[in-house]
Amino acid sequence: MHRIALVILLLVTASAVARDIYQQPEAFIKDTFGGEVPKPRMLWINGDLNMDIRDILGHEPGVLRIRYWQRDAKSAWILEETGKEKPITTGIVIHDHKIERVKVLIYRESRGMEVRYPFFTDQYKDASLQKDKQLDRTIDGISGATLSVRALTKLARLALYLHHHIDVSP
Repeated sequence: MHRIALVILLLVTASAVARDIYQQPEAFIKDTFGGEVPKPRMLWINGDLNMDIRDILGHEPGVLRIRYWQRDAKSAWILEETGKEKPITTGIVIHDHKIERVKVLIYRESRGMEVRYPFFTDQYKDASLQKDKQLDRTIDGISGATLSVRALTKLARLALYLHHHIDVSP
């Protein structure tokens, strides 16, 4: 009887700290570039770039550099932002200064996971960044997922902004 209780306790505990992995970041990058993954590059965060990122996120970036993958005018970013309490790992593809794809890769929050579905992420397709660093469109929220929606929107803005700071000439 004690063994059954222990097993149940372990399963409940494990599920409480589990995260939902929808796609490994490496697989996202591989899919994005048709299986031929370009060498990762680094964008160093300093000066005005740091200040602008802080404005977009609403807090310090907390990193000195951001890794990205690029081929011609297409870049892919694996970025994280906290929803309510936990980070949401998101893959974002930018092509010709517009969002091509947003995909939630790892979701760690206890609620709000609806942001991972295409009915939500498809809203970002073809969005671009305005001069005020806002998206050129309004993203409809999801009841009960407000903080996750805000996190993904910040990441979309950030990926577009970062894309503007890399050399996309062929």
